[in-house]
Amino acid sequence: MILELATLYVKLNQEASFEKDFKIASQYISAVPGYLHHNLQKCMEQPNKYVLLVGWNALEDHTVGFRNSQGYQHWKELLHHYYDPFPIVEHFESIFENER
Repeated sequence: MILELATLYVKLNQEASFEKDFKIASQYISAVPGYLHHNLQKCMEQPNKYVLLVGWNALEDHTVGFRNSQGYQHWKELLHHYYDPFPIVEHFESIFENER
């Protein structure tokens, strides 16, 4: 599994609208082959900062499959105008995991 991590800075005072539109946009990412799960976290110290975590089967499921999909066009239309600056997106692979 590959974990995508995106740090999102939403324009000030647009957090509520962003969260509403994010819920709508979620249908597009979750429909892509290779998608496993996603989770949006809001920073407690900085209310316009979020972390998006997305699980993918393979890196290409995100970088090729999602980014070249029609769903990604809808995702962009709904969400990209909220960001300032544009998100930094990185991908990680698990080296060690421990759960209780």
